[in-house]
Amino acid sequence: MDRIDVGTKRGKTVHTILVYTGAAVAEIAGCFAFWAWLRLEKPVWLLIPGAASLLLFAFLLTLVDTPAAGRAYAAYGGIYIVASLAWLWGVEGLRPDRWDVGGAVLCLAGAAFIIAGPR
Repeated sequence: MDRIDVGTKRGKTVHTILVYTGAAVAEIAGCFAFWAWLRLEKPVWLLIPGAASLLLFAFLLTLVDTPAAGRAYAAYGGIYIVASLAWLWGVEGLRPDRWDVGGAVLCLAGAAFIIAGPR
């Protein structure tokens, strides 16, 4: 498998998307641990891996190559929404409807616009 050359524009974009995807999984898993404890009456010990997952999420966002945290967070939002709908379907067993998918496409387009912008 070839390494990603983060020195190129394409390499930076691929790296950013991979980091955002990892961050989204970590954030959703961490938040779901709290949801499971409070709403689904799961054991309190789930908060330990949940908190660790949220720490990983915060760390991963620092790996995005941008001087502005707000831009990193804004672009991440689109990836997060798509990952949340994948979680809805894959983990919770609820298939996203056409409104979910349409909204996710709009958000992903916005994220792509921010990520690929000429800076």
